[in-house]
Amino acid sequence: MGKKRGNVWLAVSGIVENSQGEWLVVKKNYGGLKGKWSFPAGFVDEGETVEEAVIREVKEETGIDAIVNGVIGVRSGVLKKEISDNMIIFHLQAITDTIVIEENEVNEVKFFSPQELLKDPASSLLLIEFARRKELAPLHKESNLNPGDHFGYRSYTLFL
Repeated sequence: MGKKRGNVWLAVSGIVENSQGEWLVVKKNYGGLKGKWSFPAGFVDEGETVEEAVIREVKEETGIDAIVNGVIGVRSGVLKKEISDNMIIFHLQAITDTIVIEENEVNEVKFFSPQELLKDPASSLLLIEFARRKELAPLHKESNLNPGDHFGYRSYTLFL
């Protein structure tokens, strides 16, 4: 199982909120979330930051452009006693509203209110847990930092 990515996985996901306070959700065509509403998500690629990855994944799956507001959670688990499966969960603001479905990965994309998602039996556990919260409290992004040229970072961001 984990040959392509090794035994330590790093993924990203995000609550993409529109101007009405609705959340962008997808139904995947594959995997454990097939047929369930979930947040757009995917793996971090070589050479990209976690925030670049979440913006890319949202755009690829839904066609929506978004900006990162901050980190709102971390999910961590171990699959089949061998794969460390980790996900950083972001809060994003949608800056476009035209949905374009990536049909190879997802078969449905919609904006829903958190209250609607709580009532939908097709909502995933992660989605339900965030919808139950009265308030999202993101760790905010601090950019344009440089811990020293000797490290050679292309990008360096803190979420505090």
